[in-house]
Order: sequence, then structure tokens, then C-alpha cells
Amino acid sequence: MSERAPAVLHQTLIGAGALAIGVAMAWGASQIPSTAGYSGVGPNFLPWVVSLALIVCGVWLVVEARSGGWRAMEEPSGAAHGDWAALAWVVAGIVAVAALITTIGFILACTLCFMLAVRGLRIAEGKPHGGANGVVIDFVTGFLVAAPAFWLFTLVLGINLPNITGTGWL
Repeated sequence: MSERAPAVLHQTLIGAGALAIGVAMAWGASQIPSTAGYSGVGPNFLPWVVSLALIVCGVWLVVEARSGGWRAMEEPSGAAHGDWAALAWVVAGIVAVAALITTIGFILACTLCFMLAVRGLRIAEGKPHGGANGVVIDFVTGFLVAAPAFWLFTLVLGINLPNITGTGWL
């Protein structure tokens, strides 16, 4: 057994995993009614697109792995071990948005999630958090990302998201 054989096996398993997820998603998409909605696109359109993309990628990865492995792979960058403090900040952001979205609304919950996740990513890169000025910049940036997304979904697409004012603007 060559030293390359375990890598080819692992690469094949990754491709097979992507293929299996694609097939599972395609089965799930087949269970969604296909009645046309807005602009003739039904609710199962996007799940079909994603599942077909995963199937194509899975097959491609398996073929590449079986025909010699993924070529010219560089060694992965980054630390040898995970940064648990950085992960804790990102997880805190995800938990905060899940716990607070119905209390403080979509925009503020997503802004808080952004702020916590960015802090975790900065810690992972070894960068300073920026102090009070950094918190303000992260808040404004998160708000500028979350607010237009909220308005797009609520005002343009008519999808109800939790808000705090009842006006549809916050």
C-alpha cells in the first residue's frame, strides 16, 4: 500500500459524502410540492438547484480522487490546533441571535451576532479587538448588513421577520 493510498481513500470519502448529501437533498426536494409560485418558480426550485450542484461536485470529487487524488494540494494553512476562545465568540453570536431574535428583533439580533462573530474571527487571526472604537465600528457594520437584509425580506419579498417597532422598518 503506497503512502498516497490513505489520502486517496479520504478524498474519495469526501466526494462520496457530498454525493450522498446531494442525493438526500434531491429526495427531500422531491417531497416538496412543485406548484408554481411567484414568477413560475415553485418552492422546490432552490432545493433542486442545491442538490444537483452537490451531486455534480460529489461526482467530480470522486472522479478526481480515483484518478490520482486532488492534484497540487498545498499544505493547509493555519494553526495545528483549533482556537477554542475564538470558536466560543462565534458560537456565542449564533446562540445570541437564536435566543434574542424574537425579543430584540431581526436587525439588532443579527447585528449582535455579527459583532460577536467578528470578535472571534479577529481573535483567531491574532488581531486586536479594537477597543470601544472597534465595538462601534462592528455595530455600525453589522447594522448596515442586517438592516437592508431585513428590509429586503419584509418590505420587498413580504416575508415576516421579527421586528421591534411593528412598522416594518426596525
